[in-house]
Amino acid sequence: MTATSLTARKAATGRSRWIAAGVLIALALAVLLVPMVVQLDQQLVDLRSANQAPSLAHPFGTDEVGRDVLLRVVYGLRVSLLIGLVAALVSVTVGTVAGLAAGTLGGTADRLIMRVVDGFNSVPHLLFGIFIVALFSPSATAVVASVGLTHWTTAARIVRSEVLTLRARPFVDAAISGGSGRLRIVRRHFLPHLLPHIALASVLMVPHAIWHETALSFLGLGLPPHLASLGNMINDGARSLLAGNWWASLFPGLFILVPTLAISVLVQYWRDRANPRWRSELQL
Repeated sequence: MTATSLTARKAATGRSRWIAAGVLIALALAVLLVPMVVQLDQQLVDLRSANQAPSLAHPFGTDEVGRDVLLRVVYGLRVSLLIGLVAALVSVTVGTVAGLAAGTLGGTADRLIMRVVDGFNSVPHLLFGIFIVALFSPSATAVVASVGLTHWTTAARIVRSEVLTLRARPFVDAAISGGSGRLRIVRRHFLPHLLPHIALASVLMVPHAIWHETALSFLGLGLPPHLASLGNMINDGARSLLAGNWWASLFPGLFILVPTLAISVLVQYWRDRANPRWRSELQL
């Protein structure tokens, strides 16, 4: 790779990073500030304003019962992000505990935990998630449980792999020879090295959890239908799509796609910065 092309690639990467950061900051401000300024009544309908196309009064148009799509998108994004964050935290926590136990204990415990991981991975996540939410009434708790109990296996594999690598390091052998117990080794030696990987897995899990919540809500198994969530809005908009009311489902879909792409760009930059070997390979 020539110096000119490398410089251009770095400049493009820098622009993409700042654009992605700006998009996420703008979305975060909208999610935090708009609900404080505009109190949206989830049950309020105005049939006189139903199915209006985007205009100055309603930049994203209105839905089939006259609700402003822009306001509902902001509220829906807040709900989806909150559920995504909590579900990602639950998923990564369960995966971290399982991965630490498998890598630290080894032997029969390791094999048993990894067989459980393989069993969870053998079932499609969405199918297993539908089974979990079907046990409860539509609620945020059911969605969080569905995502958390179906996506922890990725974090478990990452943590177990890193623990097995750390166990071969000389400082761990020295700690064992010095009489340190497993809990002390996990707390003093494993967790500090695992924190960047756990943080990265948590960030990557957020958009995945948002997509999962959207899919469940679109199928009518996620949040209650009257709540403004992105999945519910796409489901509502699909009913009027054949009538030409494209805006009711387009804008909620974009607000799922845009933060996902922005997070992906920032995560890729984070990985390149955190892994010098990978960064040097890109420069060859």
